[in-house]
Amino acid sequence: MILKNISSVFWIVIVITAAAVLWGIVAPDNLQALTTSIQGYVTNTLGWYYLLVVSLFVAFSIFLIFSPIGKIKLGKPEEKPEFSRLSWFAMLFSAGMGIGLVFYGAAEPISHFAISSPSGETETAQAFRDSLRYTFFHWGLHAWAIYAIVALCIAYFKFRKDAPGLISATLFPVFGDKVNGPLGKGIDCIAVFATVVGVATSLGIGATQINGGLHYLFGVPNSFQVQLAIIAVVTVLFLVSAWSGIGKGIKYLSNTNMVLAGILMIFMLFVGPTVLIMNSFTDTIGTYISNVVQMSFRLAPNDPDSREWINSWTIFYWAWWISWSPFVGIFIARVSRGRTIREFLIAVLFAPTVLAFLWFSIFGVSAMDLQQKGTFNVAKLSTDTMLFGMFDHYPLAMITSIIALVLIAVFFITSADSATFVLGMQTTYGSLNPANSVKVSWGIIQSAMAAALLYSGGLSALQNTAILAALPFSVVVIFMLVSLYKSLSQERKEIKQAEKFQKPRSPRVKKA
Repeated sequence: MILKNISSVFWIVIVITAAAVLWGIVAPDNLQALTTSIQGYVTNTLGWYYLLVVSLFVAFSIFLIFSPIGKIKLGKPEEKPEFSRLSWFAMLFSAGMGIGLVFYGAAEPISHFAISSPSGETETAQAFRDSLRYTFFHWGLHAWAIYAIVALCIAYFKFRKDAPGLISATLFPVFGDKVNGPLGKGIDCIAVFATVVGVATSLGIGATQINGGLHYLFGVPNSFQVQLAIIAVVTVLFLVSAWSGIGKGIKYLSNTNMVLAGILMIFMLFVGPTVLIMNSFTDTIGTYISNVVQMSFRLAPNDPDSREWINSWTIFYWAWWISWSPFVGIFIARVSRGRTIREFLIAVLFAPTVLAFLWFSIFGVSAMDLQQKGTFNVAKLSTDTMLFGMFDHYPLAMITSIIALVLIAVFFITSADSATFVLGMQTTYGSLNPANSVKVSWGIIQSAMAAALLYSGGLSALQNTAILAALPFSVVVIFMLVSLYKSLSQERKEIKQAEKFQKPRSPRVKKA
């Protein structure tokens, strides 16, 4: 296979990733023990850092929406968006949260309600309210603000300033020509490796849930061997999609995702406890808005049990979103050319957030209602089978379960497909159309990483590695934010100055 127009970043990350994969195969217990130890140190020592950084991203995004800067277009003044709003939204949503939504749709609310409540006793009215409120918190504005900052930086510097589509290129206002040397290469290596790990985590989660669904429905063994086979089959499928290009494969798959997800949501809304779902959805939006500041900075320093819960859920999510942000951010930037900053931020922050809130209300409340009434103990199931266990107690269980399996597989393909494009772009000097040979190479590499992490420690190894990969890239994102603000402020001054000179003077009126 001939790899065309590749940068040294490709080979550096290949070596690092290959070493991690080999480590996971040769000494899986050692890898699991080390990542667990480091992950525990990071979450206990730097939990405050993750909360402050992500809250900063939210505040900065909201500031830009209301700022005059929001009028600036991500592209030249005459440029129009490449994709319709519906396709645009479908692609950013599918790339951003697809597999995770299906995996945690019933599992996270049930866990907060019946297994480990964030701030009260389990299976109480308070636990019910807290379960949805914290699920909204983990999948709402904070997650999308991380994506939005990275995506906005890439889109602005690429389409407005004609810079290469690289993470390092966004830092020119801060570091100057140094971004063209070893410093820039190091930053791009961090971004690419974080992408590989973040996507591998999601691919591993997708494989475990497909395996869990097949096991629950058809008795297929729930084992690493089956998960490896699933990864192999889906890898072939997403490589075929990647070969067809972003305008075809990813676009059509993303639209398919939205249709399948919409079918499941509407069906469960009407066969589930409809009134309770809508009441909980509405009530939780209110409690989320009322408590979002308190939740954003909650660390429970004097409550070890609550702190452990925060480490396992909130800190993990913030790290996971950060590790995904170079991939999702670059992909969202690629499909957002021609939008204004204000339009971009409103869409990226709020549209997926509202849809995620509705998703978790429908599936989470449907599962918790079974648990609360004693109809079925959903909490006794493993995380990857909770969704299918819930379906089993509502009409047309087999049909909805099969649709869910197909949805997971398509989300799996979409995420991996998008990632191959982004990784290809980042390792071919920012090319918007990386060679198929490069995309195929990255597709195989990220699947190998997912398999190695599953083999070394299952879901916990995936989560640990995501948290570790996110830490160095979070520092990069802070510099990206500073760089973006400096450049936008300068452009705003230039625009005001130009408007001042172009403003027609009013004619003087002579006095009689």
